[in-house]
Amino acid sequence: MAREMNSLGTDLVAAYFRDSVSTMQQAAGDESLHRAILAIASRIEDIFRSGNKVMLAGNGGSAADAQHIAGEFLSRFMLDRAPLPALALSTDTSVLTAIGNDYGFQHVFERQVRGLGKRGDGLIAISTSGRSPNIIAALRAARDLGVTTIGFTGSQGGAMGDLCDVCLFAPTDQTSLIQQIHITAAHIICNLVERSMFSKRT
Repeated sequence: MAREMNSLGTDLVAAYFRDSVSTMQQAAGDESLHRAILAIASRIEDIFRSGNKVMLAGNGGSAADAQHIAGEFLSRFMLDRAPLPALALSTDTSVLTAIGNDYGFQHVFERQVRGLGKRGDGLIAISTSGRSPNIIAALRAARDLGVTTIGFTGSQGGAMGDLCDVCLFAPTDQTSLIQQIHITAAHIICNLVERSMFSKRT
């Protein structure tokens, strides 16, 4: 069994790294992706400079990404600086289970956006398929409130593109590789916002 695992594993490891590198190289040359990253960073900076907050929502691995990104903003990314107000909507189990039980899982983010969001805030909605019903509901609620809508999705995008002020489309339709592009792009965005707002200028 160990010998079979080693043989199979070696092939899978190499193949996955090749796919990952290929997708990253594609992203490195994707000018539309770069423009989306710059536009998102600019929108987020405007939100923070106006004294407003960024909310983030996603399911599964995208929930983990939402929490990761919120942590980078609220704590720090590369620079020692003031905290930036960011809130992941996937962290409060009491809220999630209350809304899920009373209204249904498709409303777990929408209810939070309506209760916590206000005009001038931002919502980063993450869905690799672009079709997650609770993400679509949250985006619609955000638009109703005048909250800036920012999407992270895959190459297909689903319905998200039409509901977002700015939408980032990862150049792949493989879920795990979309997630790699999302967190890499998010790190770039954090870096851009942080440096623009807090770097000392000479």
